[in-house]
Amino acid sequence: MKKVLVLNGSPKAERSDTFVVTSAFISSMEKSSEFDVEVVNVIKLNIKPCLGCFACWKKLEGRCIQNDDQNELLKKYIEADIIIYSFPLYCYAMPSQLKAVVDRLLPLNKMTMTVDSEGRMHHERLVDQSNKKLIFICGSGFPNFEGNFESLKMMIRQKFGKEAITICVSEAPSLNQKEAEPVTKPLIEKFRKAGEHFSNTLEIPEETKKELEVPMIPNEMYIKIVNSQR
Repeated sequence: MKKVLVLNGSPKAERSDTFVVTSAFISSMEKSSEFDVEVVNVIKLNIKPCLGCFACWKKLEGRCIQNDDQNELLKKYIEADIIIYSFPLYCYAMPSQLKAVVDRLLPLNKMTMTVDSEGRMHHERLVDQSNKKLIFICGSGFPNFEGNFESLKMMIRQKFGKEAITICVSEAPSLNQKEAEPVTKPLIEKFRKAGEHFSNTLEIPEETKKELEVPMIPNEMYIKIVNSQR
Protein backbone atom coordinates (compact mmCIF):
# COMPACT_ATOMS: atom_id res chain seq x y z
CA MET A 1 0.00 0.00 0.00
CA LYS A 2 1.25 3.46 -0.90
CA LYS A 3 0.91 6.25 1.63
CA VAL A 4 -0.40 9.54 0.26
CA LEU A 5 0.04 12.73 2.28
CA VAL A 6 -2.09 15.64 1.06
CA LEU A 7 -1.03 19.00 2.48
CA ASN A 8 -3.93 21.41 2.11
CA GLY A 9 -2.22 24.77 2.49
CA SER A 10 -5.27 26.99 2.12
CA PRO A 11 -6.16 29.21 5.10
CA LYS A 12 -9.78 28.31 4.28
CA ALA A 13 -9.07 24.61 4.99
CA GLU A 14 -11.90 22.42 3.61
CA ARG A 15 -13.56 25.48 1.98
CA SER A 16 -10.53 26.00 -0.26
CA ASP A 17 -11.28 26.75 -3.90
CA THR A 18 -8.16 24.89 -5.03
CA PHE A 19 -9.07 21.86 -2.94
CA VAL A 20 -12.16 21.34 -5.10
CA VAL A 21 -9.97 20.08 -7.95
CA THR A 22 -7.50 18.41 -5.58
CA SER A 23 -10.39 16.43 -4.06
CA ALA A 24 -11.40 15.31 -7.53
CA PHE A 25 -7.80 14.30 -8.27
CA ILE A 26 -7.42 12.14 -5.14
CA SER A 27 -10.93 10.64 -5.29
CA SER A 28 -9.75 7.46 -7.05
CA MET A 29 -6.95 6.97 -4.54
CA GLU A 30 -9.33 7.43 -1.61
CA LYS A 31 -11.57 4.67 -2.99
CA SER A 32 -8.68 2.28 -3.70
CA SER A 33 -7.30 -0.23 -1.22
CA GLU A 34 -3.87 0.33 -2.78
CA PHE A 35 -3.57 3.83 -1.30
CA ASP A 36 -3.73 5.14 2.24
CA VAL A 37 -4.69 8.81 1.85
CA GLU A 38 -4.37 11.33 4.67
CA VAL A 39 -5.40 14.97 4.22
CA VAL A 40 -3.78 17.48 6.56
CA ASN A 41 -5.20 20.99 6.82
CA VAL A 42 -2.05 22.94 7.61
CA ILE A 43 -3.97 25.96 8.96
CA LYS A 44 -5.24 23.79 11.84
CA LEU A 45 -1.73 22.85 12.98
CA ASN A 46 0.56 24.75 15.31
CA ILE A 47 3.60 25.27 13.09
CA LYS A 48 5.85 28.20 13.91
CA PRO A 49 8.31 29.87 11.52
CA CYS A 50 11.82 28.47 11.20
CA LEU A 51 14.22 30.04 13.73
CA GLY A 52 17.25 29.69 11.47
CA CYS A 53 19.18 28.26 14.43
CA PHE A 54 20.44 25.18 12.50
CA ALA A 55 20.18 23.04 15.65
CA CYS A 56 18.71 20.31 13.44
CA TRP A 57 21.94 20.24 11.41
CA LYS A 58 24.05 19.95 14.54
CA LYS A 59 22.10 17.00 15.93
CA LEU A 60 21.13 15.36 12.60
CA GLU A 61 18.15 13.61 14.20
CA GLY A 62 15.64 14.56 11.52
CA ARG A 63 13.79 16.70 14.06
CA CYS A 64 13.32 20.36 14.88
CA ILE A 65 14.04 21.69 18.38
CA GLN A 66 10.74 23.60 18.37
CA ASN A 67 8.05 21.68 20.22
CA ASP A 68 5.08 22.11 17.90
CA ASP A 69 3.27 20.03 15.27
CA GLN A 70 6.04 20.09 12.65
CA ASN A 71 7.93 17.06 13.99
CA GLU A 72 4.84 14.88 13.73
CA LEU A 73 4.33 16.19 10.22
CA LEU A 74 7.96 15.37 9.40
CA LYS A 75 7.28 11.75 10.37
CA LYS A 76 4.32 11.62 8.02
CA TYR A 77 6.41 13.30 5.30
CA ILE A 78 9.18 10.72 5.62
CA GLU A 79 6.75 7.78 5.53
CA ALA A 80 4.73 9.05 2.56
CA ASP A 81 5.27 7.66 -0.93
CA ILE A 82 3.24 10.43 -2.57
CA ILE A 83 2.99 14.01 -1.32
CA ILE A 84 0.41 16.35 -2.81
CA TYR A 85 0.57 20.05 -2.01
CA SER A 86 -2.71 21.89 -2.59
CA PHE A 87 -2.82 25.65 -2.08
CA PRO A 88 -3.90 29.03 -3.47
CA LEU A 89 -1.40 31.43 -4.97
CA TYR A 90 -0.58 34.12 -2.39
CA CYS A 91 1.65 36.98 -3.53
CA TYR A 92 2.98 34.77 -6.35
CA ALA A 93 3.99 32.01 -3.91
CA MET A 94 2.58 29.76 -1.18
CA PRO A 95 0.44 30.95 1.75
CA SER A 96 2.63 31.66 4.78
CA GLN A 97 1.31 28.69 6.79
CA LEU A 98 2.39 26.22 4.11
CA LYS A 99 5.65 28.05 3.46
CA ALA A 100 6.52 27.55 7.15
CA VAL A 101 6.07 23.79 6.63
CA VAL A 102 8.42 23.87 3.62
CA ASP A 103 10.98 26.03 5.45
CA ARG A 104 11.00 23.55 8.30
CA LEU A 105 11.76 20.54 6.12
CA LEU A 106 15.33 21.61 6.91
CA PRO A 107 15.88 18.73 9.40
CA LEU A 108 15.62 16.28 6.48
CA ASN A 109 18.80 17.78 4.98
CA LYS A 110 22.43 18.15 6.02
CA MET A 111 24.57 21.26 6.05
CA THR A 112 26.94 19.81 3.43
CA MET A 113 26.30 20.94 -0.14
CA THR A 114 26.35 19.17 -3.47
CA VAL A 115 25.73 19.97 -7.13
CA ASP A 116 23.46 17.59 -9.03
CA SER A 117 23.47 16.61 -12.71
CA GLU A 118 21.32 19.66 -13.57
CA GLY A 119 23.90 21.99 -12.05
CA ARG A 120 21.48 22.67 -9.19
CA MET A 121 23.23 23.32 -5.88
CA HIS A 122 21.47 22.05 -2.78
CA HIS A 123 22.08 20.53 0.63
CA GLU A 124 22.63 16.80 0.84
CA ARG A 125 19.74 14.70 2.10
CA LEU A 126 19.74 13.29 5.61
CA VAL A 127 16.60 11.36 4.68
CA ASP A 128 16.37 9.93 1.16
CA GLN A 129 13.43 11.48 -0.70
CA SER A 130 14.35 10.38 -4.22
CA ASN A 131 11.53 7.83 -4.54
CA LYS A 132 8.75 10.16 -3.46
CA LYS A 133 6.24 11.44 -5.99
CA LEU A 134 5.61 15.16 -5.46
CA ILE A 135 2.62 17.00 -6.92
CA PHE A 136 1.85 20.70 -6.47
CA ILE A 137 -1.66 21.91 -7.32
CA CYS A 138 -1.95 25.69 -7.13
CA GLY A 139 -5.05 27.75 -7.78
CA SER A 140 -4.92 31.44 -8.68
CA GLY A 141 -7.54 34.16 -8.69
CA PHE A 142 -6.01 35.64 -11.82
CA PRO A 143 -7.47 34.62 -15.19
CA ASN A 144 -4.13 34.22 -16.96
CA PHE A 145 -0.71 32.64 -16.46
CA GLU A 146 1.70 35.29 -17.73
CA GLY A 147 3.90 36.50 -14.86
CA ASN A 148 1.80 34.87 -12.13
CA PHE A 149 3.26 31.41 -11.54
CA GLU A 150 6.91 31.80 -12.59
CA SER A 151 8.35 32.56 -9.13
CA LEU A 152 6.43 29.67 -7.59
CA LYS A 153 7.60 27.24 -10.27
CA MET A 154 11.20 28.35 -9.80
CA MET A 155 10.99 27.81 -6.05
CA ILE A 156 9.51 24.33 -6.50
CA ARG A 157 12.13 23.35 -9.07
CA GLN A 158 15.03 24.63 -6.97
CA LYS A 159 13.74 23.10 -3.73
CA PHE A 160 12.25 19.83 -4.97
CA GLY A 161 13.85 19.22 -8.39
CA LYS A 162 12.49 19.00 -11.91
CA GLU A 163 10.72 15.69 -11.16
CA ALA A 164 8.10 17.50 -9.08
CA ILE A 165 4.82 17.89 -10.96
CA THR A 166 3.29 21.37 -10.84
CA ILE A 167 -0.28 22.04 -12.01
CA CYS A 168 -1.45 25.65 -11.99
CA VAL A 169 -5.14 26.52 -12.20
CA SER A 170 -6.34 30.02 -13.08
CA GLU A 171 -9.78 31.42 -12.20
CA ALA A 172 -9.87 29.16 -9.11
CA PRO A 173 -12.44 31.21 -7.12
CA SER A 174 -15.04 30.05 -9.65
CA LEU A 175 -14.68 26.48 -8.41
CA ASN A 176 -16.78 27.12 -5.30
CA GLN A 177 -19.45 29.16 -7.12
CA LYS A 178 -22.65 27.20 -7.83
CA GLU A 179 -23.62 29.51 -10.69
CA ALA A 180 -20.29 28.71 -12.38
CA GLU A 181 -20.88 24.95 -12.48
CA PRO A 182 -21.44 24.79 -16.26
CA VAL A 183 -17.77 25.80 -16.75
CA THR A 184 -16.24 24.36 -13.57
CA LYS A 185 -17.68 20.83 -13.81
CA PRO A 186 -15.72 19.95 -16.98
CA LEU A 187 -12.44 20.98 -15.30
CA ILE A 188 -13.28 19.06 -12.12
CA GLU A 189 -13.99 15.99 -14.25
CA LYS A 190 -10.63 16.41 -16.01
CA PHE A 191 -8.92 16.40 -12.62
CA ARG A 192 -10.84 13.28 -11.60
CA LYS A 193 -9.70 11.47 -14.74
CA ALA A 194 -6.12 12.70 -14.28
CA GLY A 195 -6.16 11.36 -10.74
CA GLU A 196 -7.49 8.03 -11.95
CA HIS A 197 -4.69 7.85 -14.51
CA PHE A 198 -2.13 8.75 -11.86
CA SER A 199 -3.50 6.04 -9.55
CA ASN A 200 -2.80 3.47 -12.26
CA THR A 201 0.52 4.76 -13.58
CA LEU A 202 1.93 7.20 -10.97
CA GLU A 203 2.43 9.60 -13.86
CA ILE A 204 0.68 12.63 -15.33
CA PRO A 205 1.35 13.01 -19.08
CA GLU A 206 2.45 16.47 -20.16
CA GLU A 207 -0.54 16.70 -22.50
CA THR A 208 -2.91 16.00 -19.61
CA LYS A 209 -1.19 18.64 -17.50
CA LYS A 210 -1.70 21.20 -20.29
CA GLU A 211 -5.41 20.36 -20.46
CA LEU A 212 -5.78 20.89 -16.72
CA GLU A 213 -4.24 24.35 -17.04
CA VAL A 214 -6.58 25.69 -19.74
CA PRO A 215 -8.61 28.64 -18.32
CA MET A 216 -12.30 27.86 -17.91
CA ILE A 217 -13.54 31.07 -19.55
CA PRO A 218 -11.85 33.87 -21.55
CA ASN A 219 -9.82 36.41 -19.57
CA GLU A 220 -12.06 39.34 -20.50
CA MET A 221 -15.22 37.56 -19.38
CA TYR A 222 -13.66 36.50 -16.06
CA ILE A 223 -12.44 40.04 -15.30
CA LYS A 224 -15.87 41.47 -16.15
CA ILE A 225 -17.58 39.03 -13.76
CA VAL A 226 -15.13 39.72 -10.94
CA ASN A 227 -15.39 43.50 -11.33
CA SER A 228 -19.19 43.38 -11.42
CA GLN A 229 -19.23 41.90 -7.91
CA ARG A 230 -17.72 45.04 -6.34
